[in-house]
Amino acid sequence: MKSLKKVACTACALLMAFSVAAQEKSAEEEYLSTVEDVVITELANSDERDNKLVALQYLENAVEEGRVSPDMMIALDHLAGEGINTQSRQSGRLVNNYPDIRARACDLLGKVPSEESKTTLKNIALADNEPMVITAAVRSLGDIGMNDNDDVVNTIAWANKKNAVLNPTSSLALEVLIAYEKIADKVQDKGSMIQSVGQIATNYHYVKPVRDRALALLKTLQSGNSGNNSKKKESK
Repeated sequence: MKSLKKVACTACALLMAFSVAAQEKSAEEEYLSTVEDVVITELANSDERDNKLVALQYLENAVEEGRVSPDMMIALDHLAGEGINTQSRQSGRLVNNYPDIRARACDLLGKVPSEESKTTLKNIALADNEPMVITAAVRSLGDIGMNDNDDVVNTIAWANKKNAVLNPTSSLALEVLIAYEKIADKVQDKGSMIQSVGQIATNYHYVKPVRDRALALLKTLQSGNSGNNSKKKESK
């Protein structure tokens, strides 16, 4: 009997020790997480481009490990709009226009799917003038896959139309097509998407493989629309 009580007491003592250790570890992890958030925020808000690159490295590690905090999301949002949403000028000259920073931040946002990420990427796709940044934003919008009320497909179509006039780029057109392919089954009104794909298919500023892919997607979309129209007629 005494031996049983001794075992029970030992077990209780061990459980208490593990509990205290777990609490201490949790507190330490929370502290380290807070410190990391502060470091990332300071680096992201720095005027130095190199500091922003270091912030992106921290953020990339956090994204890969699945431990992105709200403060990290704010930092990503800031970096995605660096030089667009937040501008720093000296003698009237924009000194924080870093397209590579914005593009990399957009790519990371695509790996953290949320309404907030989607909204940031939509804004960047519409506001940015650099094809490499818009390409990253469109790619991430396709990866996230959200398209509530056709907001994403309409954003992509508008961005593609603007750049087809100002600066037609085959790499951007290709990402537009890939994004359309990913969200096609979530599009309510395919009209703007079909027009956008048709414009890519007939724009000879784009390389032939991109135009061919647009033609293939156009056929898929048109056949899908024909099937939907037949179902509607049968239901009537």
